[in-house]
Amino acid sequence: MGLFDFLFGGKKKGGGGTSAGTPRRGLKRANVEKRFELSGQGGPGSMSKVYRAYDRELGRTVCLKIMDKEKTRKFEARFQGLKKPSEGEVVMALRHDNIVRGYEHGVTTKGEPYLVMEWVQGNGLNVLIDTRSPQLVGNRVRFMTQLCDAVQYLHDNKWLHRDLCPRNVMVDAEGVLKLIDFGLTVPYTPAFTTGGNRTGTADILAPELIKRKPTDHRIDLFALGVTAFEIFTGQLPWERSPSSEETFRRRLNTPARDPQDLNPKVDDELAAVLRKSVGKEPHERYQTAAAFKEALEKIGERDY
Repeated sequence: MGLFDFLFGGKKKGGGGTSAGTPRRGLKRANVEKRFELSGQGGPGSMSKVYRAYDRELGRTVCLKIMDKEKTRKFEARFQGLKKPSEGEVVMALRHDNIVRGYEHGVTTKGEPYLVMEWVQGNGLNVLIDTRSPQLVGNRVRFMTQLCDAVQYLHDNKWLHRDLCPRNVMVDAEGVLKLIDFGLTVPYTPAFTTGGNRTGTADILAPELIKRKPTDHRIDLFALGVTAFEIFTGQLPWERSPSSEETFRRRLNTPARDPQDLNPKVDDELAAVLRKSVGKEPHERYQTAAAFKEALEKIGERDY
């Protein structure tokens, strides 16, 4: 059975398939201390540690991600009975210029899932936004259209990212954008889009996710809109609260802030695009990432 059949094939009678949190057979095992020369640690995620490392086996500098085995097991247990692919399996299945390239995945000799990826020499999009980096000037539309391309590719290949935000986007020195962090990514199939699971970053959860309703690809499009809001205004569509529940209430009960109030350089045309991108109801948003990209390209690059 091929990878595509494993990920998207029907479930066998009797709950066949791999149980959540159970290591797949045949995975490569790696002794991290012997194989990798660690030269720096990136920003750790809630379930993993990320390192810049020299891979003695591949003979190159790579990004090494090591997942916390207990936290990973607990997360994957939410999908009990489903063929939930690991982050390593997801990344290895993706091939797009604006998505981080995976080289290998497996399990360390300590039983931790690991993933070897390309090392992206650059900064997180969140850093560029927070520091008002000159790299954003004249490149905001370009960055967003690259991100739209990555998201459209995911959806065309039946994946939902589910954690799309500036923190999970890298931009290299040449201005090439790379979508990263597929820890919450799931197959875009009915079994994974039922209501109930609202795991993700509070700032970008779509209203239907907050309400624990059934979902589709438009939860990623909402997150794409929130990311665009941040790129063009430097702020979120809704004010952040110390309480996640209060943040959710604001998103459900109040309109998004006017992008022109947040950044006077935003013209009427762009403001309309941004408002549409964060529509509370799925049908109010752009229906595909390609349509969002087309709307941005019609506006063109300006100094925002």
